[in-house]
Amino acid sequence: MKLIIQIPCYNEAATLGITLAELPREVPGFDQVEWLIIDDGSTDNTVEVALAHGVDHVVRHTRNQGLARGFMNGLRACLDAGADVIVNTDADNQYNAADIPLLTQPIVEGKADIVVGARPIASIEHFSPVKKFLQKLGSWVVRVASKTSIPDAPSGFRAVSRAAAQRLVVFSDYTYTLETIIQAGQKNMAITSVPIRVNGDLRPSRLVKSIRSYIQRSIVTIIRVFAIYRPFRFFGTIGGVMFGAGFLIGARFVYKWLTSEHGYDGHVQSLILASSLLIIGFHTILIAFVADLLAANRKLLEEVRTLTLENRDRQGRDAR
Repeated sequence: MKLIIQIPCYNEAATLGITLAELPREVPGFDQVEWLIIDDGSTDNTVEVALAHGVDHVVRHTRNQGLARGFMNGLRACLDAGADVIVNTDADNQYNAADIPLLTQPIVEGKADIVVGARPIASIEHFSPVKKFLQKLGSWVVRVASKTSIPDAPSGFRAVSRAAAQRLVVFSDYTYTLETIIQAGQKNMAITSVPIRVNGDLRPSRLVKSIRSYIQRSIVTIIRVFAIYRPFRFFGTIGGVMFGAGFLIGARFVYKWLTSEHGYDGHVQSLILASSLLIIGFHTILIAFVADLLAANRKLLEEVRTLTLENRDRQGRDAR
């Protein structure tokens, strides 16, 4: 079996050497361990540092495409290189590389498709109280959305089996961490978590530029994933709430009109609001049906994509 450890990089020359020096070349359960970096349009000598430290594969972006694109392109390159398991880690040496065997063990034993490393959030000194709270809140939201039990959803330290990597499709340009967990839950993949250790802080996070921006982007990501993977429930809930509110307001108007002794010629605004809500709610429910049909087509296309990758694997094995 082959393990490939991938590292998305963007101007990481200052810390990449430290990270690579900690990576293992031997991991229990694997015959080969290789390293791969994704150079996401770096303008420093990130690639030179990587090659000097023995990196086996380099994926280059001519311009910066973001963490999510880098992660997905790395997965594709690892699959092309014959990886049976892929471990993703960060270039700032945040995660303790000695815990890589803990990440891969459930996959080697056939107990999981994806394993996420759970950091000791409460004891990380360089995390502010606000960031700790947001990490826990975000993880809780993802657990609800994905119906999984992952305690540290934003963790980028994770192992992915070949079969799972072939099925993952990330739509967000911002980050892959939340979407891949929600997607795994929606696709009934076996996903679990193991406690891992972290190292000291070498540089500020580039993903969390500000707490407000991080919250906004995370909320947008979660909403988008819900709309993509649970479209009928997402749009149906919105439409049902609007239609129900319109019905109640309209029923109140009709009741007042029927029971008033002198006629109920006032409160026309209520009638207009009720009509508007009923119309919007009805059309949103129709959109839910259309979105559900589109989701069915998307699932078929994803199955075709997965089968194509699996057939390519079989042809490659037959050729060898």
